[in-house]
Parts: sequence; structure tokens; C-alpha cells
Amino acid sequence: MRRLAILGSTGSIGQSALEVLAEHPGRFQVVSLAAARSVETLAAQARVHQPEVIAVLDAAAAARLAALLPDQLARRVVHGPQGYLEAAVGCGPELVLSAMVGAAGLMPTYAAVQAGVDVALANKETLVAGGQPVTAAARKSGAAILPVDSEHSAIFQALMGNDPGSVAALWLTASGGPFREHRPQDLAAVTPAQALNHPNWAMGPKITIDSATLMNKGLEVIEARWLFDQPLERIKVVIHPQSVVHSLVEFVDGSVIAQMGVPDMKLPILVALCHPQRVATAWPRLDITRMGPLTFDPPDLERFPALGLALAAGRAGGTAPAALNAANEVAVEAFLAGRLDFPGIPACVEAVLAAQAPAPAGSVAAVLEADRRARSAARAWLAQRG
Repeated sequence: MRRLAILGSTGSIGQSALEVLAEHPGRFQVVSLAAARSVETLAAQARVHQPEVIAVLDAAAAARLAALLPDQLARRVVHGPQGYLEAAVGCGPELVLSAMVGAAGLMPTYAAVQAGVDVALANKETLVAGGQPVTAAARKSGAAILPVDSEHSAIFQALMGNDPGSVAALWLTASGGPFREHRPQDLAAVTPAQALNHPNWAMGPKITIDSATLMNKGLEVIEARWLFDQPLERIKVVIHPQSVVHSLVEFVDGSVIAQMGVPDMKLPILVALCHPQRVATAWPRLDITRMGPLTFDPPDLERFPALGLALAAGRAGGTAPAALNAANEVAVEAFLAGRLDFPGIPACVEAVLAAQAPAPAGSVAAVLEADRRARSAARAWLAQRG
């Protein structure tokens, strides 16, 4: 059994991963679980999987968690940045599922890669903000970075057996979210409840809002640049409302290979965890005789300015993507709390990027400093807006 650490076990990806493990017993031993403050869910997971390390965000959450566990498990509770590092590398995992939300996943994922531990990556912010130092560490240690996002998993699968040098373009598909047909002037009235109602995917709140603004697709473009070592100009975005084609690779000879399937995150999770094996499942299959027409359209950057901001940050390079991601996290949090309207999310990000010149991003320290400065600037912008 392969020793598996799950960072972000109480989120949508983490819970789906545990469902995958339950349906394929005997393949993995869960040696650590990490979450933020969802202690009741984490306690239930810990009682089932008996991990060697259980990590939470802070001392208060650790105390609440320990009170819910028998003494044997309570003694394994750790917290804070050091606790997350213990969950990522301290218990000797052979594979880390990195599914923490936001930039919080950067340091434990980086630590795992530095230690030569393979990472199944669902935390796209790790490569958006820290792509240069993380991929450099992976090359040095020999750690594999296996994509879990459905779009990147699709590209990963389409590239199998092909020379990366023969790629003409990577095509990332986007559903367009719940507002793909809204007029730009109507988006100011959008509520968090409406934005959280994704038409195709069941995801956590932050990524669901990012999908509604199309920021998620911009982050995926930057992540794909590092995952597949392709220049940004070869990475394209196309709106595909049916979410059947999860992404495509176009080759220099004109061939296009697409990966298709039902919109269920358990499949890309399984692909990443079990690579290079293919594992049989009893899950629902895509019935190509009944799936109906498939449509593909260019994205509307007037309706979705967040995508344009992400592409510009990717072209600027350095710490610009880290600043983009940090400002977006602050803005999304404010929108979900009712303190910012929907168009205010890209407006906040644009203001932060305009005020900060990108610096070199060769180290994690530089990335974290850019993240800190961008968060501070975003909060100041929100305070001025009132």
C-alpha cells in the first residue's frame, strides 16, 4: 500500500479523494490528513483512517479537534505552518495530494517536492504563485507533479506517449460558469448564491467563484505553463458549456487529441493517484450516443475581465501571478461576505496589479513577500471603497 498524505482533506477534492480510496481499498494507506478549521469532518475522517499526523490551522482548532478524538489520535494533532509541513513530509509519505485552498498550500507542497515526494496537485495556486521555484525543486529532487484539475489531467492524458516538442497548442476548456450569457452591465446585481450555483461541477466556494469570473481559467493557463513547460502563447482558452471535453492538445501535424468524460472530479483524482496504472471503476460512463451537440466559443473578455488580467499577469511573469492570486483571494472572500459586488473582484485585482511592479520570483521567499504585499494592497483598496 502506498503511503498517502492528503492536504485539504475536508474540502471537495479531499472528500472526493477519500471516496475514491474507499472504492479501491488496499491501494493506499492514509498517513496524514490536513485541513483548516473543519474539525468535526476532520475528526470523522481521522477515526476512519487512523493517520499518523492530523494537522489544522491554529491552536484553537487543534484543541477543538483533540477534544473530539480518542487519546491515541488526539496525541497526533499538530497545527500551524509547522504542522502542515509535518503532514506533508514528516510522516514519510510516498505521495502527497495537495488540495488545500489558495496560497496556503504553497509551502507544504514545496516541502514535499523538495523532499522528492511525488505530488498529486489540485492546489493550482502553488504553481500560479511559485511555479519557478517549485518546478526547479522538482527537477532537482526528481519528484513528479501530477495534475488533478480536470483540465490539466486531460492535457496530461492527451500528451501520454507524445513528444512535448510536437505540441502546437494546449486548449483549456471552460464551461463559462453561470453567467456566460449575462450582459456585462447585469453582473453588478449578481449575488454570492447565484455565483455559487455552478451549472456543471460541484466544487468548493472559492474555486466556484473563480469559475464564475473565469479567473479560474486564467490561473489554469499560468499553471499549465509550468506543468507542461509550454510558452503562454501556446495555451488557449475556449468556452465549452457542456463540460464533456475536458481539454485538448493540438499537435504540429494538425492532429487534435481530446480527453472526454462525465464531469466528475473523482476520475482525474484517480488518474493522478494511480498513475501510471489505469484502474477499473464502476462509475457512470459517458454515453457518446446521447450527449448531444458540443459547442466551443472564444471567451468574452469584456464580460470576464478577470481572464484578461490573469493572462496579462502570466505574460508579465515574475511575482505578478503571485500578486494576481493573492489579490483575487482577498476579493473573492470579500464578495462571499457581501462586502464587494461581483465586478469588484476583477476591479480589485486590476488595482493591485497596477500599483505593484513584478519582481523576480526565483525563490519561495520572494513569492511569499509578493503575496503578502498584494493582500495588504487589496485590503487597503477594499477599505477605501467602503
